[in-house]
Amino acid sequence: MKPHHFLKAVDHDRIVSAIASAERRTSGDIRVFISRRKTTDALLAAGLCFTRLKMSRTPLRNAVLIFVAPVSHQFAVVGDIGVHARCGADFWREVVEGMEPRLKRGDFTEALVHGVEKVGALLAAHFPPNADGKKNLPDAVMEE
Repeated sequence: MKPHHFLKAVDHDRIVSAIASAERRTSGDIRVFISRRKTTDALLAAGLCFTRLKMSRTPLRNAVLIFVAPVSHQFAVVGDIGVHARCGADFWREVVEGMEPRLKRGDFTEALVHGVEKVGALLAAHFPPNADGKKNLPDAVMEE
């Protein structure tokens, strides 16, 4: 699928609203990134994107990236070491397994919102909100 078709098919406002809602309950950060590039390994590309976006600079190392490469029909969900230490590999598999059928059906917004909500619930359980309510990263669907 061409990235611009994917981007037109997703409801950006709904996804950003889901991110903001999830982040109100946690000090963790969630980002959704849509890549215009072809990739053979979404997990590797997501890790590189995570680093490039400087997501590991959150104080508690509690950021999560949902990465989608529509051209390659691939996606990945990656979290920083603080998140991974609390959830383990099974959690990431659950998020992916919840998103995958929705993506295959073409319910792109539903898939991304599901991922954001699942990640948000985990972050809320382990990383309470900051006392000042300040966020480290902006709420947005990013693309490149």
